Amino acid sequence: MSNELNQLPRVLIVDDSRMVRATIGKHLRGYYDCREEGDGESGWQAVVLDHSIQAIISDLSMPVLDGFGLLARIRNSRLARIRDLPVVMISGDEDETARERAKALGVSDFISKTTGATELQSRLASLIRLAQAQRELDKNRDLQVQDADTGLFTRKYVELQGAQALSHASRHNSEVSVMVLGFDRFDSLRAEAGVELVKQLQLRFARLVAGKIRKEDSLGHFDDNWFAVISPGTPEISCQAFGNRLREAIEVANIAAHGQRLKLSVSIGVANSPTDTVTSAGALLELAAERLKMAMAAGGNQLVGTSGKVNTVAPRPTLAHALDLMRSGHKDVVRPHVGLLVAEIMPLLELVQEEGGIELPLAALKERFRDRS
Repeated sequence: MSNELNQLPRVLIVDDSRMVRATIGKHLRGYYDCREEGDGESGWQAVVLDHSIQAIISDLSMPVLDGFGLLARIRNSRLARIRDLPVVMISGDEDETARERAKALGVSDFISKTTGATELQSRLASLIRLAQAQRELDKNRDLQVQDADTGLFTRKYVELQGAQALSHASRHNSEVSVMVLGFDRFDSLRAEAGVELVKQLQLRFARLVAGKIRKEDSLGHFDDNWFAVISPGTPEISCQAFGNRLREAIEVANIAAHGQRLKLSVSIGVANSPTDTVTSAGALLELAAERLKMAMAAGGNQLVGTSGKVNTVAPRPTLAHALDLMRSGHKDVVRPHVGLLVAEIMPLLELVQEEGGIELPLAALKERFRDRS
């Protein structure tokens, strides 16, 4: 049997007091393999480089980087290995405000410098077991085909579908288009409408998209807030047209929260192979996600495609869409296009005049909007 199987769990002790580090190490001897660092910065470097660390015990007051800074870096790490580590803070004479700050940053537990060996060992064992169980749960979730809450494909499965589509497109000289889409101003929307209502809105939006895509398309999660669609054999122009229809449908949706109509819009990023020279489904999805961010940064309710350019001028709405926009209170969106819309309905107005035997000021209308058509 290898030595690794008999290795003790490694715990990092970060404190500027050598005596405190020695005392904690003595409490854990025989049960844990302890590594010591004297300040938060060196503790952070140890966390980054030493993959065997399973828990951290840290003081709050330290030179270079204090415990709050170390905890913040850990919880904000992009690596789940670091982000999910149990962190136990050594609480001394700090006031309640300091403890509340540590809680807000995501501390796992507190101990005092007088905490006994048995209690310390027990707490660490519980925290490490919990972290291991959570990692196993996350691993199993990644292997799932469908999200338990929405029933949509998981990100991993969407990437698998994309990989299969790219492989088929390569063999048959075809193409694949990808969309990543999500609600604009998501945090503000959640604050305005509440977490539960926003979840319902996302589910309704997902169902709207699912009802409009083809059988060969795949709809799933890009992350918790955004959705992704894989469309084999679909040209980018067709994908963009579909995306714009979705935008229009959400723009005119009449949904209220707390008695007030919600101003909803979605933004969309589109990527396409072979236009975008990437070789993996993951890279194609990430490219679409970057374009979605561009669309949101430009004010939202936009679609950005392979050109990478944001269209800051709203396209001319169809007559039906213009009427929907006006009914939902968006007259300002329609106003710049009145001239073209008048020109479009002029034959209908002439027929109304002819059939109704009434005189309409059509000549005046034509003259009035001539320069705006």
